[in-house]
Amino acid sequence: MVASETMENPPANTSKIADIAHDDLPDVVDIVMEIGASAPQATVASRPTPRVSARLEALVETATAYANAASSENTRDAYAKDWRHFIAWCRREGFELMPPSSQVIGLYIGACASGDPKRGVPPLSVATIERRLSGLAWNFTQRGVPMDRSDRHIATVLAGIRRRHATPPRQKEAVLGDDIKAMVNTLGHDLRGLRDRAILLLGFAGGLRRSEIVGLDIVRDDRSDGHGWIEIFPEGVLVTLRGKTGWREVEVGRGASDQTCPVAALESWIRFGRIARGPLFRRIFKDNKTIDVERLSDKHVARLVKQTALAAGVRSDLPEGERASLFSGHSLRAGLASSAEIEERYVQKQLGHASAEMTRKYQRRRDRFRTNLTKASGL
Repeated sequence: MVASETMENPPANTSKIADIAHDDLPDVVDIVMEIGASAPQATVASRPTPRVSARLEALVETATAYANAASSENTRDAYAKDWRHFIAWCRREGFELMPPSSQVIGLYIGACASGDPKRGVPPLSVATIERRLSGLAWNFTQRGVPMDRSDRHIATVLAGIRRRHATPPRQKEAVLGDDIKAMVNTLGHDLRGLRDRAILLLGFAGGLRRSEIVGLDIVRDDRSDGHGWIEIFPEGVLVTLRGKTGWREVEVGRGASDQTCPVAALESWIRFGRIARGPLFRRIFKDNKTIDVERLSDKHVARLVKQTALAAGVRSDLPEGERASLFSGHSLRAGLASSAEIEERYVQKQLGHASAEMTRKYQRRRDRFRTNLTKASGL
């Protein structure tokens, strides 16, 4: 069996982890320095200290920027956290970190699934363990030593974890049209209230992710670090977004009432916030008058949805502790999919889904029995 074989033949224990920069990815600078160090020199005595020219420094900066753009900041942060967790576990158990050992990684995910009661460490969910594996695979690949996730020592242990511990996915609660109206009514009419009202209404009507909301700029700027920009027309606002699969456009029309119209809320925020260029949504200082130039964190959207949903009494039939865990930034996206009484293909386009099946996962309150195969078969 894999488990017994893993325990019988573990990699040799060591008192320290391999001497590498655990928390920092290999830098393009390292490659440049190696090139400089390996360049032919006249004599060993006269060999100068390798230097990086201004041109190479510029190339390094450009390559690093492109490397960072290959994945989102949230993904890189998550993978860095996974890497640190694995490093700490290897140190504790006395295993070598490099090169990647499928036996060690099998032991690691087994430990993650069982937790450590003596240290007060709870077991991780199957989804978290799978995410940690993805993080490890990415980190090892960046260091030039790919991890074989299909190896039986990993795949078989993971299959056992899934079979024993997997639970049905728990989806975030969708906030529907009436919920959003109640949520924005809990906000004030000061500068912060105007900003947060625009965030909620635009995020809901556009079916946007929280990273997409805060990643918007007021105008197009090809040098921006954002995810897109807006254009306001008499009929509504056009949101241009850079997603995982390319660029897409989202049309958000004007609402029936100025109090709940996403476009009117956006115009009010832009006018009173005096936003002319740069990030659309920004942090506001404690005086509630001064607006930062930096982009708002996407965590603010999650907190905003949770706070306003609780204040508005959404799902008040549930205990307070349970209600708090139901809402997140994703509740806006699921809310549009569940609320819009319109053909499914339009909802699919708005959310940017490649398949109708993915859109249906967001529709919390749809008629699942509209197509009745029982009656269609004559029963």
